[in-house]
Amino acid sequence: MPSHFLSSEEYDERAHQQYNEGNYDAALDTLREGLTLYPAAVELHVGVGYARLARDEFAWARRCFEEALVLDPDHEDALAGLGETLLKFGRRDGALKAFQRILELGYQDDVELMLQVARVLFRDELLDDARQFVNVARQQAPENTEALALLGYIDHRAGNDAEAIATLRRVLRMEPEHTEARVYLANVLYDRGDFDGARYHFGLTKPDDHWDELGIWRMIELMRANGGAADAEAIKPWEARLEGLTAEDDTIDEMLGEIEQRVQEEDSKQARDQLELFGAMLASLAGDKGGDRRTVAVRDGREYEGTWDEIVELMRADSTIASRDAAEFMQQEARRGFSLTGALISTADAESFLRDCADAGMLRIVG
Repeated sequence: MPSHFLSSEEYDERAHQQYNEGNYDAALDTLREGLTLYPAAVELHVGVGYARLARDEFAWARRCFEEALVLDPDHEDALAGLGETLLKFGRRDGALKAFQRILELGYQDDVELMLQVARVLFRDELLDDARQFVNVARQQAPENTEALALLGYIDHRAGNDAEAIATLRRVLRMEPEHTEARVYLANVLYDRGDFDGARYHFGLTKPDDHWDELGIWRMIELMRANGGAADAEAIKPWEARLEGLTAEDDTIDEMLGEIEQRVQEEDSKQARDQLELFGAMLASLAGDKGGDRRTVAVRDGREYEGTWDEIVELMRADSTIASRDAAEFMQQEARRGFSLTGALISTADAESFLRDCADAGMLRIVG
């Protein structure tokens, strides 16, 4: 039963703690319970989005961030989450637009948010954009070691190894315990053939500091090349860590197999919902490329024909409420639809907007 004495903020705080502990299932349950009491709580929708994202449920995560943005179109964490999920579907233009909107709203002084966006962009090889957000963060905190380390990673990925090495060494002078930067530097030095430098930096880490097999393999190789009984004994903890990581991979494979089996045994409605959501997104991608034409009928009998974007523009032109562009029109209509029906209407793109309007009974998609 929901705990009625908890506020939406308390639900969010509890879920945030569970999320930080890696207990994403519990966080999701907490957030769902909170939303039964506070369906318009933006932070809870955002929290569900990040919990879904952590579970690699990208389609559902995107939907949650879109729902949050219907309630608050300028919510910075929802924009960051939406941008990350759009990148998962190859929607780079939409993602970059969401990230740039964060800057337009004036969140440059939120260093953690700037670095969060920069890491997402870095993982997707959008190096120039990642560098932009790192530099924004460094304008606020020039000596922030996380920002400096990320700048070093970007330089390395861009082929500027000399700059990367210098930056990562600077990070380690400032913060010798920055394990991630040290492991990264050791790998860069190894790739450049500086095996003595690589072994020195690998040697300053512990086996448990490593979460991928590459650095461990390299450390074992360097220790074996050095020879000697002492090194042979010192190799054992590294080999044990390597075996542990391999076992963890096997456990993850087993877990994924169990999840797949559970999904197959679930009630068919949930499976259909997930498939329909993926189908809508795939249709959106196809619509972007192929420009399929549709017909939409509104309640007063008028019909609009064209691509999704063209239909929204035609509806905007006929609207009695002034709006600067299609995005503002969709936001106005989404708010109106929520007040009339309680339905959350996405404003991420024209197709999602029109389909959600149809689900809410505000119009019909004829063909």
